[in-house]
Formats: sequence, C-alpha cells, structure tokens
Amino acid sequence: MYPKNIAKLAISAMLEKKSEDVLLLKVGEVTDIADYFVIASCDTEVQARAVADAVEMKLKRKGLLPHHIEGYEYAHWILMDYVSVVIHIFQKPYRIYYGLERLWGDVPVEEFREE
Repeated sequence: MYPKNIAKLAISAMLEKKSEDVLLLKVGEVTDIADYFVIASCDTEVQARAVADAVEMKLKRKGLLPHHIEGYEYAHWILMDYVSVVIHIFQKPYRIYYGLERLWGDVPVEEFREE
C-alpha cells in the first residue's frame, strides 16, 4: 500500500474518534525517517488511546501492523511507527510544547479530504 494511502486511512480513523487539528506532513523530501507524518490532537488520555486503538485496528484490517508504538501508557504523545508513515497523537498541551510543526516547518503540508 502506498504511504499516502496508509496516512489517509489513519486520518480517517483519527477523525472518527474526533481528533482535532489533524495535519499531514510530507517529510520524505527532507528525511529518510518516513514519507509522511500524521499529527493530531486529543483532549484526554482516554481519547488519545482510543484514537491510537482506532488507527491500529483500521490499518490492521488492511494487513498493516505497526513497527513500533511508544507512549501509549501515559498517552501524552503516542507515536505509531508504520515505517513509511509515522503517526503522532498528542494531548493538546504536549503538542504545543513539542512543536513538531515548528521543527518540520519547511516540509509541505498535504491536503486530505475528510470523508
């Protein structure tokens, strides 16, 4: 599956769980870490875990398993590594604090349709 399609599936799951400020960054042009970063905000630990669970289940149905998941226990910043796509689920204050948008401010923001 193409990386952008993986990202779009993840975004769909995030939006179903009411994530906010979802952003798709095309980082592959400036780094080998991944092709895309998906970043989203949540209000609580419970919501962040629910979003992570929804993403994992939606991608698992397509035969995709995460290479690694970090931060699930405390759910301040959950990182889900799907190799070509890295998903970042933040509680709002932690998203502001870590500022990935600032760190990766020189990469293109990709458009996606909310379906």
